[in-house]
Amino acid sequence: MSEANPTALVVDDSPEILQLVASALRRDGFEVREAGTGDQALTLAREDEPDLVVLDLMMPGIDGIETCRRLREFSRAYVIMLTARADEADKLVGLAIGADDYVTKPFSPRELVARARAMLRRPRGAERETGTRTFDGLSVDVGTREVRVGGDPVELTRTEFDLLEVLTGTPRTVLTRTQLVQRIWGDDWFGDDHVLDVHMSSLRRKLGDDPKEPRYVHTVRGVGYRFVGEPA
Repeated sequence: MSEANPTALVVDDSPEILQLVASALRRDGFEVREAGTGDQALTLAREDEPDLVVLDLMMPGIDGIETCRRLREFSRAYVIMLTARADEADKLVGLAIGADDYVTKPFSPRELVARARAMLRRPRGAERETGTRTFDGLSVDVGTREVRVGGDPVELTRTEFDLLEVLTGTPRTVLTRTQLVQRIWGDDWFGDDHVLDVHMSSLRRKLGDDPKEPRYVHTVRGVGYRFVGEPA
């Protein structure tokens, strides 16, 4: 990807929203393709391999959740989901199956573009180290980005793994919400901080961690999180 000319795929069944988002991205230098259905989006994503996908949640036929799930089978594109609903379950499901961020309608096109640009500045697959971190019942292979709990593989999204990598890199150390946001999304992130909580909730669920009696991730109320798993 050339950072000056990233590629984007905008998916929405509303022609007005489609034009609004696509035009904003083009003005910022993105090369944009448009799709009005999930099926069309998957076809274009296979052909073009976009850097970014802006995906509407509620669409007839294949909805945004299913489109994102299928997209993740072959694409590492960053995904921003657009939703007209404030339902926490929808956001949790969307992020849990591979979306990186969500924007609730109505939204500012300028803010969406700024968040997309900040997202594209995140490292993609650049590993800081190799090797496996092993804790009680949990193994985190930093090089292959594989996670196992009790010997069983755990499928994490890119952001969930990034969170776990950061937390396990400094066990017992409290990381503030600001520190985690900066480590995962960068210093210029100004999106909804609640995205962090939704990703963390999904990560805990996949690890089988009970927030009330945490085995791995402990919430430090009003501050942030720390990894409490004991090294094996």
